Amino acid sequence: MEKNRKFIGPALLGVAAIVIGVGFFYYLASSRKLPEGLIAASGRIEGDRIVAAAKYPGRINKIFAREGDTVAAGTVVAQLEDTSFQAKAEQARQALNATDAQLKAAQANLDIAQREVPMGVSVADAGVSQAQATLAKASAVEQQARRDAQRHKELFERGVIERHRYEQADLAWQVAQSDVKASQEAVKRAQQGLSQAGLGNDKVKARQQEVEALRAQRDRAAAAVAEADSVLGDLVIKSPASGIVLTRLREPGEVVLPGGAVVEMVNLDQLHLKVYVPESKIGQLRLGLPVRIYTDAQPDQFYEATVSYISSRAEFTPKEVQTTDERVKLVYAVKLAIAKNPDHKLMPGIPADAVIRWKENVTWQKPRWK
Repeated sequence: MEKNRKFIGPALLGVAAIVIGVGFFYYLASSRKLPEGLIAASGRIEGDRIVAAAKYPGRINKIFAREGDTVAAGTVVAQLEDTSFQAKAEQARQALNATDAQLKAAQANLDIAQREVPMGVSVADAGVSQAQATLAKASAVEQQARRDAQRHKELFERGVIERHRYEQADLAWQVAQSDVKASQEAVKRAQQGLSQAGLGNDKVKARQQEVEALRAQRDRAAAAVAEADSVLGDLVIKSPASGIVLTRLREPGEVVLPGGAVVEMVNLDQLHLKVYVPESKIGQLRLGLPVRIYTDAQPDQFYEATVSYISSRAEFTPKEVQTTDERVKLVYAVKLAIAKNPDHKLMPGIPADAVIRWKENVTWQKPRWK
């Protein structure tokens, strides 16, 4: 009996210690729980990936950005070789200059023709009018000479006048007839000249068509120059947005394909924390809820954030989250958009804890599982 009592005493003390230990553990566990209205979650800081990529294939000549550099939107980060494209651009510019010179010459000829043709038509028309007036005068003289010749003939036949006076009158009539014929020929020539001058309008139209064709050719040459300049511009790879360089994916001398990434960046002013919320608590969340984010490096400082994304599908907890028992549970991915990142102290990859408040009247508390 005495011997059994020696073993019972320590056994009771051990059981008591275990009970006390378990009780203390549950006490600590319950004391670490946040009040209703707050949800704690952990994850890593992330940022939207920004890639500066090549639009055309080529060999990288220079890379100006280094990892850790802060670059603004539009900053040149790399340059592809452009020797062949420079030659093509120069050819396009020379073709444009030649076509432009041809167009200017054709336009000058058109301007001259547009001034000369109306003047020629006007002169030819005046010549027709003058020839017609001369014909009218010659016709009037011929009619009068014909009457005089008939009258002198009658007088001669009656013996009133001498023969030479009749012959003079008849000769005058013949001369007048010749003048009429000459005037008629002059009218015909003047009318032909007017018709010839009118053909100048067709020449003007032909020159106008030539100018239009050269103008279209010049426009195509200008488009070729613009395209060549655009390609040259695209060989200079620029940052599509402001951010910090995370990785140089290529080095000088390497060849990239169209769309090949050269530099990967992230905007430190547009970060978010990706966490996983248990299925049992996801119904308490909604977009826009306020969040406070804490990091190990700054335990006494928090960052304001809001719930910006809630996954519509459940998934198993990622392996890096908590214990094996927790990893078999279904959770929902949630993104918390960080409002400000003063001095850019938050960086992608940093682990952080978050407290999401889904009840307005609940007092903020830090996460307690640490």
